[in-house]
Amino acid sequence: MNYLEFEKPLAEIEGKAEELRAMARGNAAMDVTKEAEALDRKAETLLRDLYKDLTPWRKCQIARHPDRPHCRDYIEALFSEFTPLAGDRNFAEDHAVMGGLARFNDTPVMVIGHEKGHDTKTRIERNFGMARPEGYRKAIRLMDMADRFRLPVVTLVDTPGAYPGKGAEERGQAEAIARSTQKCLEIGVPLISIIIGEGGSGGAVAFATANRIAMLEHSVYSVISPEGCASILWKDAEKMREAAEALRLTAQDLQKLGVIDRIIKEPLGGAQRGRKETIEAVGKALEVMLKDLSSRKPETLVKDRRQKFLDMGSKGLAA
Repeated sequence: MNYLEFEKPLAEIEGKAEELRAMARGNAAMDVTKEAEALDRKAETLLRDLYKDLTPWRKCQIARHPDRPHCRDYIEALFSEFTPLAGDRNFAEDHAVMGGLARFNDTPVMVIGHEKGHDTKTRIERNFGMARPEGYRKAIRLMDMADRFRLPVVTLVDTPGAYPGKGAEERGQAEAIARSTQKCLEIGVPLISIIIGEGGSGGAVAFATANRIAMLEHSVYSVISPEGCASILWKDAEKMREAAEALRLTAQDLQKLGVIDRIIKEPLGGAQRGRKETIEAVGKALEVMLKDLSSRKPETLVKDRRQKFLDMGSKGLAA
């Protein structure tokens, strides 16, 4: 288990409990059951206290936790017959973006998402979930295909933002993001987006301009990272805590503003402590949202989606 900075006291207690059990495994005559259970109870109480009233910055840390389920985990658990589709038919394949045909509860869908990777090798291969222009152009291609064959589109968002490298800018990063956002607004099929970790910048909006947007309880969604915002406003990245407060990037704030439609509850301690339960909760929410949209006509879906984003501005100004 990887512990976050604010979880260090919890790490000490759980570490002591594990040490006791390890000693008992090495000495059959040693009985540490009561002591270990007492530490377990103390750890659970502390865990509840830590997660009872999380600050926006702590939610950012949880959203970035390396042990949270990633896009591949959700696809493998929730979708059957997944057939990956690669390349933008123009420049290259972007491994930061996964996408392909699949079935969800026996319903054919197109699923697209950011994949960060789970270890050093795969994180480098996936570019830490930061897509280049070819990733967004691949997403456009897949959304076009879904529209042609009348397949609902499901997007799983988990990215710090679009890759800001020189090559990406030379190949039209901003244009690719804008066209992906435009494509989201144009397709006449249900489009559902779930933010499973970080929803960073235009790189997230390009996948999340949807009929229904859901967020995991401890995920975040913002136009810029707290560190980037602090660097611009205060010329000091260390003011990221103040920036996180000002950005209103938590699921709870965004639901009040009308930016998202649904919050998916996470297990105590975050998705990283209950991967299976989190994936099941996402599946149930996805099932409800798909059922709600499945009978709507293409023109209604497009109109409602556009109106949804027009209304966001008025709600935000009022707030």
